[in-house]
Amino acid sequence: QVQLVESGGGLVQPGGSLRLSCAASKIIFSIITMGWYRQAPGKQRELVAAITGGGSTNYADSVKGRFTISRDDAKNTAYLQMNSLKPEDTAVYYCHAGRGVVTMAWGQGTQVTVSS
Repeated sequence: QVQLVESGGGLVQPGGSLRLSCAASKIIFSIITMGWYRQAPGKQRELVAAITGGGSTNYADSVKGRFTISRDDAKNTAYLQMNSLKPEDTAVYYCHAGRGVVTMAWGQGTQVTVSS
């Protein structure tokens, strides 16, 4: 069973930065697409960013230029660097592992709160 463990969430002021990490186990990490989703209260879960095994990335329009997704296959870990954070980025962030249209696992979620 694939397992994903997230870390790095917290409280940050507007304009600040956070880096989320997602460590995967029991998986051939290098061939898996890793993604970060978020869900704010009362809203649907949405894709924030994704990175394929080959390193191709895509981002939600709302985070382009501010967030960067990356991966370290040697560590079986994906990252989400979040800069210039805004209050509207407040949400629970979930790590996702998949291949094609198949979901392999979700992380447990980590809270990100952007507030002064």
